[in-house]
Amino acid sequence: MQPVDRALEEAILDLLAKRAHHATICPSDAARLVAGDGEWRPLMEPARRAARRLVMTGSVVITQGGRIVDPSTARGPIRIRMAHPPGVS
Repeated sequence: MQPVDRALEEAILDLLAKRAHHATICPSDAARLVAGDGEWRPLMEPARRAARRLVMTGSVVITQGGRIVDPSTARGPIRIRMAHPPGVS
């Protein structure tokens, strides 16, 4: 894993930690944060991959249209949300 991959994972978790538990972010939010003043668009697919890795750890879920989706089959715009703890919906 490259340093940028770790930075994107940390950015996703940091951004979500600052929002309400049910709030979502776009992968572009993490890409912009990591890119700083640089070009963020090349970080979009790495940000989506970072989100998929975090899904595998149980930290986040990926949604489309407000519904949790399988990150391996999701196409098009996605949102990222903290995973609910067991017993909380």
